[in-house]
Amino acid sequence: MTTDQWRVVTTLQGSIEENQLMAFLEANGIPARSTGEALRHTHSMTMDGLGRVEILVPPDLVDEARDLLQKVESGALRLDDED
Repeated sequence: MTTDQWRVVTTLQGSIEENQLMAFLEANGIPARSTGEALRHTHSMTMDGLGRVEILVPPDLVDEARDLLQKVESGALRLDDED
């Protein structure tokens, strides 16, 4: 399967978030790729949508990826200070 068949699961700003999210998805068995504005790499610009990054996953893993992302947003995967 080529990455042009992959589906967007979220959009975010900047390469730090991009790297964290892709590592998280891949650690959970979901291959991830990103696409976005080239200026973020050449000029480190992330304002006004110039740093927009789309995170893509294979079509058969979209629901699983979105479920994981929803759990992150809701705090369901948060570790307690005691952990």
